[in-house]
Amino acid sequence: MQSQNPFLDEMAKLTSSAMSLAQAAGEEAKAAMRSQADRFVADMDLVRRDEIDALKAEIAALREDVAALKSAKAARTKPADPAAGI
Repeated sequence: MQSQNPFLDEMAKLTSSAMSLAQAAGEEAKAAMRSQADRFVADMDLVRRDEIDALKAEIAALREDVAALKSAKAARTKPADPAAGI
């Protein structure tokens, strides 16, 4: 036979309630911290990684264009070699 102890039943209910309350408080604290972190990142005006990668690709393309323009200019303005005409 099982014996029913009202004190132990109440303690189990109280413990169960305390655990669910602690879990809810933990979730609330996690949500508050996430919100604070999001606000901090927004205030810092940080740049996302994909934007940095796009700028790097654009800069690399511009450097190639500049190098091509410099070599074309150097080819046009190259002085004639006087020894080549002999």
